[in-house]
Amino acid sequence: MSGRPDGAHDEEARGASEPGAGARLDELVRVVDALLADEGGCAWNRAQTPRSLMTYLVEETYELVEAIEDGTSDDVREELGDVLYQVVLHGALAARASSGSFDLADVVRDVAEKTVRRHPHVFGADRADDVDEIVRLWSAAKADEKSQRTSAYDGVPVGQPALARAQKLDARRAAAGGVRPEPDRAPTTTSGTEVTGTEVTGTVATDARAESRELAWGRALLAQVDEATDRGIDAERALRAAVREREILLRRDEAEPAEGG
Repeated sequence: MSGRPDGAHDEEARGASEPGAGARLDELVRVVDALLADEGGCAWNRAQTPRSLMTYLVEETYELVEAIEDGTSDDVREELGDVLYQVVLHGALAARASSGSFDLADVVRDVAEKTVRRHPHVFGADRADDVDEIVRLWSAAKADEKSQRTSAYDGVPVGQPALARAQKLDARRAAAGGVRPEPDRAPTTTSGTEVTGTEVTGTVATDARAESRELAWGRALLAQVDEATDRGIDAERALRAAVREREILLRRDEAEPAEGG
């Protein structure tokens, strides 16, 4: 007797007969190709561009984040699939574009090669005895890839949520050995023009003062983000958790009158 649970061999047999991830990805590629087909395809899909799909890509990504933080494994599985669909669709649209600059195969090849380059302790001759060494090797490989950059702060997406972007910039600052700059004390507009009471009047003065107050509030918030960084807190995740808590309370309060009535 093998001592293995009844049905274990059957489970193994079913698992062995199931198509692998590569075959399933090919299936999704064929589905997307059918959607984009000139005959019998979907007119809405054919009309899309990478730019028009940006909203959906962001939404699907946030839904994946929510599933990871608060959902079940089934939720995570579903949302990963939705993000993967976006990747495949973007690749197919790029392949169909007049320039034909790349396709999904190029995307997969590039990310596989990049992953290998950034893990020389696994795929090369380098050795890493701890996580710090792994991070050092990864950072060195990335720096070599991005050698054309002229600033330590290049590559931090402008569209990233502000709290996360603030912490990313601060991490780059720390890695470069810099110090946190003190904000200018004189109130300024976003154009960099200093605001004084004698230089602006009427609506312009009102707008400038409002902008100055907003910037001052932003600076105070940024100081709180710096404190979170120093304490090892992910500011974006912390605020999401607090907002979710508030939503739960709001929904509870909303439901209580109906229950009481």
